[in-house]
Amino acid sequence: MNRAVIFTNGIVRDYALIFPYLQPRDFIMAADGGLKHIHRLKLKPALVIGDLDSIAASDLDIAEHEQTEILRFDKDKDETDLELAIQAAIQRGYREILIVAGLGGRLDQTMANLLLMLHPDFTKCSITFDDGIEEVFLIRESCQVRGNPGDIVSVIPIKGDCRGVKTENLKYPLREETLYQFKTRGISNVMTSSQAAISIADGIALCIHTRKNL
Repeated sequence: MNRAVIFTNGIVRDYALIFPYLQPRDFIMAADGGLKHIHRLKLKPALVIGDLDSIAASDLDIAEHEQTEILRFDKDKDETDLELAIQAAIQRGYREILIVAGLGGRLDQTMANLLLMLHPDFTKCSITFDDGIEEVFLIRESCQVRGNPGDIVSVIPIKGDCRGVKTENLKYPLREETLYQFKTRGISNVMTSSQAAISIADGIALCIHTRKNL
């Protein structure tokens, strides 16, 4: 199964850094105002979804001219446009989802975006936020982080404490240790190789990988 890529209405710090993480067969989606990022990258979305209150008229005109599928929702709704977009991707059979421009900007939006990864309907999906500089995803049991020596890796408990945490190829190793949700010990570790490994015996954590050697 191919991957769905959802562009939201957040910040893209450098469009050139996005291209290496896109694939030719990606199913490109716009969550409302994320359509502007897609057009600036000269891509064509397969789907535009949301209440469309953040889309410029010119961008919407282009989408309609290209006969892009558009799902319009009422502005007075319980879900954010991103939540609707993830639901739509899952309904189309996608289980790997990359979210672009979902970090930065309004703090409430960023926090709500990241917490969507805990949605019980999304547990069978692999969801990653990436802006070319930072990538963020959940660690439920184990993960591999691919980057470069010197990259920053933070492991942050997000649903209670994380127990039995082990790491490989990080400067400050963890060996069957506990990361507490109210403590900051898992912040700012450093990759010593092009690949690091993290495993958790019990708990769920956010992994935030910051690329330093771009």
